[in-house]
Amino acid sequence: MQRIALWSTLALALIACLFTARYAMAAASDGLLEPGASAPGFTLPSQEDKQVSLADYKGKWVVLYFYPKDMTSGCTLEAHNFQRDQAKFDALHAAILGVSLDTADSHKAFCTKENLTFKLLADPDHKVVDEYHVPVKSMGPMHFAARVTYLISPAGKVVKVWPDVKVQNHSEEVLAAIQSAQKA
Repeated sequence: MQRIALWSTLALALIACLFTARYAMAAASDGLLEPGASAPGFTLPSQEDKQVSLADYKGKWVVLYFYPKDMTSGCTLEAHNFQRDQAKFDALHAAILGVSLDTADSHKAFCTKENLTFKLLADPDHKVVDEYHVPVKSMGPMHFAARVTYLISPAGKVVKVWPDVKVQNHSEEVLAAIQSAQKA
């Protein structure tokens, strides 16, 4: 009887944790920048140990994608898909910038291992993550940014936000959004 009570208590605690986490995620995503907002400027180090600023891309479309962690399966798939479509983004005058809480050294190793040529920016103090209102999740001592993408126009305005990215087709979704926005 005590075992059933213990398992019931554990099951209820797990359900409460999952509900609370989902509610917190939904509440956090409510604070994301809205389309039409000015994209906050920033400067962060890249995998090349060079400072990269949003202002460097004035006059170009910018795909600013936040991702949890280098060398993880979902993040690797997302990066590979952006890399696969790099020439299509170039043809649309669009730059791809990935941002995570990882260090520039971690990004360098990730880019080398996965043959990534676009910029990955290091934000270990989550200054830019916070400016763009990207939720930060925790798993024990590890902290990581939620998977969120912003499409920024050549004029520096947020055009579209993807608050709950599904990595499999995300690169194609972003390409379609740029093409649609260019026609408008």
